[in-house]
Amino acid sequence: MRMVIFGLTVTSSWGNGHATLWRGLIRALAPLGWSISFFERDVPYYAGARDLHHLDGGEVVLYPHWNEIAQVASVAVREADVVIVTSYCPDAVEASRLAQESCRGLKVFYDLDTAVTLARIEQGDQPAYFGPEGLRDFDLVLSYTGGPALDALKTMLGARLVVPLYGHVDPDRHRPAQPRPEFTGDLSYLGTYAEDRQAGVETLLVAPAVRIPGCRFIIGGAQYPQDFPWSDNIFFVRHLPPADHPAFFCSSRLTLNVTREAMARKGWCPSGRLFEAAACGAAMISDDWPGIDSFFSPGSEIVLAHSTDDVVAALGLSDAELESLRRQARQRVLDEHTSARRAAELDRILNEAVRAQASEPLKEAV
Repeated sequence: MRMVIFGLTVTSSWGNGHATLWRGLIRALAPLGWSISFFERDVPYYAGARDLHHLDGGEVVLYPHWNEIAQVASVAVREADVVIVTSYCPDAVEASRLAQESCRGLKVFYDLDTAVTLARIEQGDQPAYFGPEGLRDFDLVLSYTGGPALDALKTMLGARLVVPLYGHVDPDRHRPAQPRPEFTGDLSYLGTYAEDRQAGVETLLVAPAVRIPGCRFIIGGAQYPQDFPWSDNIFFVRHLPPADHPAFFCSSRLTLNVTREAMARKGWCPSGRLFEAAACGAAMISDDWPGIDSFFSPGSEIVLAHSTDDVVAALGLSDAELESLRRQARQRVLDEHTSARRAAELDRILNEAVRAQASEPLKEAV
């Protein structure tokens, strides 16, 4: 089976959550019989922070501008069994149009940012990654967010068939690692700066740091502004490539997850960082949102925090209590949230959709 993907990026994890997810998914799809090409516009900010030069299980097609790759893309689409266009792909509209015109197989849109997509539409801001027709011309829409968002994609964007495909982790890449002195701390947080989760970061990390000056807090990420409210016990590690994530997660007693506002409001949208941290054997604390208990059990696999007091209390947990959290969360991820598990789900979803598509003319004839 031949798959062509037009996405944001797979070669750079800088400032985005797409790349790591695609790497794990493509690597796990290859043994299932998929031949995959990933088309990525070669933009300076990703080229300058490229942390992948060979894609396991697939090929990367880097191109400077759409008109310079259009002919190659057209050939690839005509030969594909499945074409996937993703949210935030800079040439999503052109790729979608090409898929509708030339793909004889399954045409799929994968929204890896569903909550943000819906929030923007509710505010009257049409995302640039699809045209005025919305999603109605796709055979299948995959959504990184589940729950009520699935129906919203139908009512707001005309999607005909919507299926959730959640985040995941490749346990061969994210697994327990030796702590490193530069990452050592009591509470760590790994995430790109985002204005719509800054309030959560200030409540669940900055305020506890002020409250407990004797504890060490570590932030890893990119795009943090000069006016971020640093304190003497908050230390910053600039953007970390995925290879350094395991050591980062394993170097602190607790690691924090803070969800973007739109994602938290919609719910059923687990960050890939949660799965990565759990696979590395980290003890996790997270803000709360609808559906989180579908992925991790609060109290036994993850600590939920609604306030600064909750974080302070979690930092007072014993080593034995934290070790129990680590062990149970890691087992949950290995059982349910690996890239291999998600690739098997996607393989099944796509094959079922292909069979349903093939049977439609027969149904009409009857």
